[in-house]
Amino acid sequence: MKISDNDRVNKFMDDLQSISPDKLEIIVSIRKIFLSANKELTEDIKYGGLVFNLSNALIGGIFPYKEHISIEFSNGVDFPDPSGMLEGKGKKRRHLKIVKKQDIDAKNVEIFVAEAIKN
Repeated sequence: MKISDNDRVNKFMDDLQSISPDKLEIIVSIRKIFLSANKELTEDIKYGGLVFNLSNALIGGIFPYKEHISIEFSNGVDFPDPSGMLEGKGKKRRHLKIVKKQDIDAKNVEIFVAEAIKN
């Protein structure tokens, strides 16, 4: 599957296709949200997942786990989150757990991705 100019991203997606096609569909949807939010974003594979950089700064990533997909935001602690969707207790990073495709809308992924790009 060639969806990126980055061969590492393509290999990651190919591997995911063979291991967990249901997770691949969700990750492809989340990836589109990131890439459509800012044309300057670059993507790569790091820490076992798909990461996004803006001006050489890591803003977030998508990481598959056995039971869920985690969308990590590097500066998530600074995001407005009146509904308490973001999880995590680290100094800066926060994440959303995505279990099914409907969670993408239910957990306001587009809003949080837009916030990640602003920060």
